[in-house]
Amino acid sequence: MKEIILDTNFLLIPGQFNIDIFEEIDRIIPEKHKLYALDKTLDELKKILNNEEQKKKNKHAAELAIQLIDSKDIPIIKTSSNLDVDSILVKKSQNKDTIIATQDIILKKRIKNKVITLRQKKKLILA
Repeated sequence: MKEIILDTNFLLIPGQFNIDIFEEIDRIIPEKHKLYALDKTLDELKKILNNEEQKKKNKHAAELAIQLIDSKDIPIIKTSSNLDVDSILVKKSQNKDTIIATQDIILKKRIKNKVITLRQKKKLILA
């Protein structure tokens, strides 16, 4: 079974581009898979919500992302590491059954395995 870990910026896609990331993931990953998010990802979403300098659109996207995590019962991976989110994701991606879903260009370059990303603000691809 594939393990798909959703990065913070990836979870913002439904609120920013009105794309059903769950339906799209099912489309591009037909085999059995399970979605996860890091506890630090949840922290980042909450920071966006509480940051007065964030645009209203970003706050809405973060709020929707948190609601989706709850409504889709996405398990939260507890991290005890002092590493930043990107470094944790790179480390997790070394498992051949783990796919990282991200929009972060620098992170995508650091990950040696395939990633799920948004193409043309319309659909998800496995690249």
